[in-house]
Amino acid sequence: MSTSRENPVLKTALVFGATGLIGSLLVRGLLASPDYARVTAVARRPLTLSDPRLTVLIGDLDALPALAPQLVADEVFIALGTTRAKTPDQAAYYRIDHDYPVQAARIARQNGAQAVLLVSAVGANAASGQFYLRTKGEAERDIIALDFDKTHIFRPSMIMGERAERRPVERLLVAAALVINPLLRGAADRYRGIDADAVAQAMIAAAQTDATKLRIYHWKDMTALLRR
Repeated sequence: MSTSRENPVLKTALVFGATGLIGSLLVRGLLASPDYARVTAVARRPLTLSDPRLTVLIGDLDALPALAPQLVADEVFIALGTTRAKTPDQAAYYRIDHDYPVQAARIARQNGAQAVLLVSAVGANAASGQFYLRTKGEAERDIIALDFDKTHIFRPSMIMGERAERRPVERLLVAAALVINPLLRGAADRYRGIDADAVAQAMIAAAQTDATKLRIYHWKDMTALLRR
């Protein structure tokens, strides 16, 4: 669906990972946008945010079959993921970072969604020998295969922002990224750290573009979207 200044057609959005750093910002950004009539958020726990246009569904990968009839929207935003520290078991990690996003996208596609916007990671590659990058790459591959009208994949490097849980090592990495960022130029700028809110806003901006089929966004592409 598209919007027109003369005859606006409001869209509907579906957000997975709504309690995460990027996901929570996505929900707020979509509700702040004049382009959306309804936002459905799928989360592990209730949200502190309330809005008459917001519907919150509590669920995870195992709950998706039961939730399927309610997973209806024009656009699906997927910001799911875990960390090796929180999920050291590779099988469990794969379920969260691959199976859940792919199944969520599949159900939304079957229910008529026209666009999918996925948070992945810089270096994602289904052929990678590194488990994390291979998992992200396989998730990208399998979501692309669902053949949405529009597939937007966002590949941030270090994601900066205030998280609910304490991550001392990550705080050090974020501090280092602020120093290193200006030194990463040319092809290396895709490894620059980026604020979580910038990723969320870039995703919302991308949903308003006329880009069709597949687009992949790195740091430079995301920051360019914010200047539109």
